[in-house]
Amino acid sequence: MRLTLIGFALGVALAQQQAELWPVWLLVSCPMVFSLRLIFPSQLKPRWKVGIQILFAVLLGFCWAGLYAHYYLSQQLPSSLENRDLQITGVIDDLPNRVPQGVRFNFLVEHYHSNAASASASANADAATLNKLPVRLALAWFDAPSHPIAHVDLRPGQRWQLTVRLKRPHGNANPEGFDYEVWLLEQGIRATGSVRNNTTASLVPVSNQLQQAFVWSPHNLNQAARFHLRAKIMSTLGDAPYAGVIAALVIGDQREIAQSDWQIFNRTGIGHLISISGLHITMIAGIFASLMYYLWRHSFFTQAQLPLRLPAPKVAAIAGVLAAFVYVALAGFGVPAQRTLWMLMVVAIAIWSGRTASISHILCIALGLVLLLDPWAALSPGFYLSFAAVAVLLFVSLGRYTFSVALKDDLQITNRWLVRWQAFKEKLQLAGRAQYAVTMGLVPLSLLLFAQVSLISPIANAIAIPLVSFVVTPLALLGSILPSPFSTVLLKLAHELISLLAQLLSLLSGNSWAVWSAPIPSWWLFVLAMIGVLWLLMPRGWPLRFLGVMCCLPVLLQPASAPLFGDMRVTVFDVGQGSAVLIETAKHRMLYDTGPGFSAETNSGTRILLPYFQARGIHQLDQLMITHSDNDHSGGALSLMQSLHVDQVSSSLVATHPMVLASRRHQRCQAGQAWTWDGVQFEILHPVPVIYTSSKWKSNALSCTLKISTKSHSLLLAGDIEAIQEDELVNSIAAKLKADVLLAPHHGSGTSSTTPFLLAVKPELALFQVGYLNRYQHPKPEVMQRYLDFGIKPLRTDISGAITLQFGSAIKVSDMANEYRKDHARYWYGQ
Repeated sequence: MRLTLIGFALGVALAQQQAELWPVWLLVSCPMVFSLRLIFPSQLKPRWKVGIQILFAVLLGFCWAGLYAHYYLSQQLPSSLENRDLQITGVIDDLPNRVPQGVRFNFLVEHYHSNAASASASANADAATLNKLPVRLALAWFDAPSHPIAHVDLRPGQRWQLTVRLKRPHGNANPEGFDYEVWLLEQGIRATGSVRNNTTASLVPVSNQLQQAFVWSPHNLNQAARFHLRAKIMSTLGDAPYAGVIAALVIGDQREIAQSDWQIFNRTGIGHLISISGLHITMIAGIFASLMYYLWRHSFFTQAQLPLRLPAPKVAAIAGVLAAFVYVALAGFGVPAQRTLWMLMVVAIAIWSGRTASISHILCIALGLVLLLDPWAALSPGFYLSFAAVAVLLFVSLGRYTFSVALKDDLQITNRWLVRWQAFKEKLQLAGRAQYAVTMGLVPLSLLLFAQVSLISPIANAIAIPLVSFVVTPLALLGSILPSPFSTVLLKLAHELISLLAQLLSLLSGNSWAVWSAPIPSWWLFVLAMIGVLWLLMPRGWPLRFLGVMCCLPVLLQPASAPLFGDMRVTVFDVGQGSAVLIETAKHRMLYDTGPGFSAETNSGTRILLPYFQARGIHQLDQLMITHSDNDHSGGALSLMQSLHVDQVSSSLVATHPMVLASRRHQRCQAGQAWTWDGVQFEILHPVPVIYTSSKWKSNALSCTLKISTKSHSLLLAGDIEAIQEDELVNSIAAKLKADVLLAPHHGSGTSSTTPFLLAVKPELALFQVGYLNRYQHPKPEVMQRYLDFGIKPLRTDISGAITLQFGSAIKVSDMANEYRKDHARYWYGQ
């Protein structure tokens, strides 16, 4: 049974690696054909039968995941309806999240209004088409000066009629980055969009109105309960810095936790505690089960003799599972919470049926149930961490540790305090061994998933686990449900304890040695490290245990990859409507722009660039070039400078700009500056020094324009220069403009990429960093046609994802480019 369930999980995981799904008829027929009795002749040996059963389980998991994906992908927004105004009616079905620009929420569509769809799309939208439109949407209702929405009180369960503008699911596609598209797919969201606030550019009159205050359903009731609990916590704690942590512990909503706090929690290895974790669920289930067991055994202090009607352990098991289910529902049924719930349910079933269930059976059943209900859970880091942690504990405990029950049972001992002390010491030692095993056992997996391991995690968890799980969480739960003034006292006490813990964790995480970072390992290094860790965790007396350390060293000490001397690697990131390019030589790295930013904590630096640098083991930049002050080029700069060591900043910014003041060393970029790194030449072609003396130019005109040349090829990064600057370059240094690859000026706007400029550069390949269906409509169709007319191959980040160029031995420029969405193709891309 266990091998069968593991085989099913393996099949589900393999299905998520497909570039294209099998057709439905094949996914349905394969398990049916394979399960025929002809496949299992009676003369087969038992071990062959087991092997075939496991193979069948793998195929079953693969086909189940494929059919599951087909079902959700069938709800598709036609491209003809993208960026068109539609009128819809539906229900808010999650917790609305207030952001600086407005509010975001998920919307369950009950009805698309066919007349609005046909009018806006200028096409016939029949009933069949409308029935295939997405049912669940991720919407944003942005504030507008002429139509403020601050007074709109959005709540779960409300029925609204809205006018919206939708897009197909699309996210930034970068190596080691967060896959927003599959996350939307897992949430059942098949389109994103915004609520329209005006009718100035719309063919359909805007009609946004509340139709019903609450639509009754179990899901809406659960979401409404979560909403009221969050509102109570936030109103009680106000602007307290860790109010979001308390909300996460009660209802699993982590959106109010600051990114700076997450950095501390992750560096100290306690991020798993800052939500409704498996440990919290088990604790709540244990409390309710113990309470019910006690009350049932005493018949609720009546003469009913309830244990004679139903054994107390069975009642306690039901009480524990019900409490766990309620708490998991508050968590939104996350993967770790699901795993714990299914394990508790299996234990309860075993108690009721009188069977003994081993921990390994319980773990495998939970594994199968999680993936049966949510095959995309196999793509979540939390899925692997939660199951791996339990598996490691299982590995180090079975047949290893025995409990010293002799002292407890020896009636000759008169010093009962000695008995209790020995029992406490034994539990403390067992907890220490478990913490050591989990810390060591998850090292390779942590490096594979996050490229770092917290060295202070054992100390931090030894303090945080008992405090958060057994003190703060019960206080927060009681404070959320009790009336005032009890709720105020308990919630503030819970917050003060979290605040004290955060201060301690901040001190621990501030040390440079708190975290060990290394590039994400290859599969063979990961396997070697896992073998080494398991070897180390073997019982005492196991021969040559030091070999386990030797197996772990390669994954811990591997250096960051780099090009050969004279070669160059260029990564053009998919940052949406913005620009960010990493240039790497043999011993130097330079970042050209940092992409857009929305806030100090939400920008391309924190969401895209830093995760990539961490995965690559990059902790230092030799130079950061900020071409100009526009947000889509400089939005992530401050976050990067706070998290990475940047030797020098080069920019066209004024001396009083915050990014200039934050830099260790700053240099104004201007034409004529040149240098050589590892056989690769760099030269700034624009702006000329005199341009800084005039105040008439917009920031685009000041864009730092950089040419990079190897022995065989060259790259021109043009920033946001426009026609006037292009003309000046053509008339002054036309010979220097020649390049094999061009980063299209100003994202392919209608005011750039002039004919004389393209004729002077003569690129074979043009790169466009643009956002999907961006409001500027970059690149302009006429500009794109101009590139095609000149025989220049265009690559767009909104279509290709991140683009990596290897300037080395390749003769053809077309052979240098690697497109992330093609090289890392998955079936949900482009859907």
